[in-house]
Amino acid sequence: MINNDEKQLDSPAIDGAMPHQMNSPSFKNTGIHMSSPFVNSSGVVIGDSLYASENSPLENWTEDTDPEVMAGDQWVHPTNDIGWNTAENRELLEHQRKPQGYPFMHPDKDVSSRETD
Repeated sequence: MINNDEKQLDSPAIDGAMPHQMNSPSFKNTGIHMSSPFVNSSGVVIGDSLYASENSPLENWTEDTDPEVMAGDQWVHPTNDIGWNTAENRELLEHQRKPQGYPFMHPDKDVSSRETD
């Protein structure tokens, strides 16, 4: 979830997909629109596919860093997240995809019938 303090950035998505990610699903025709990367309240860029941000606790980790500082929705991008690459989440997208029809459909004739006139 993006709060009002977060800054939107340009998206690395192309035509509803993240082509730079192996096995990345396509969101095209699912009703889900790709979200742009954003800067969260900790000043960390989320969803830019670079996975490193100068202000990230991961880049500034010490033995005193509490991992809880990276918990919550502000650390997860809604569409550019590695979790979309799992078989289960890809299946969820497929079930949302709108049917495209049959390739040889006629608008008012049932050409699949074996009956002849």
